[in-house]
Amino acid sequence: MKDYQIHLEKLRNDAAECAIVRDLATHKAKRELFDRLARHLDQLADEIERAMMASKAR
Repeated sequence: MKDYQIHLEKLRNDAAECAIVRDLATHKAKRELFDRLARHLDQLADEIERAMMASKAR
């Protein structure tokens, strides 16, 4: 379970960094790319959270 938590925190941090880059980007394509990356990393983190909750429920 500790492994999940470590990966969850890393994904959340990476998503936050992508959002910062997105917000600072002046080129539209770069903004769109980092927006997609931030959203994707958030989705992965959400999946880890669901797996953690399912594991605890068992």
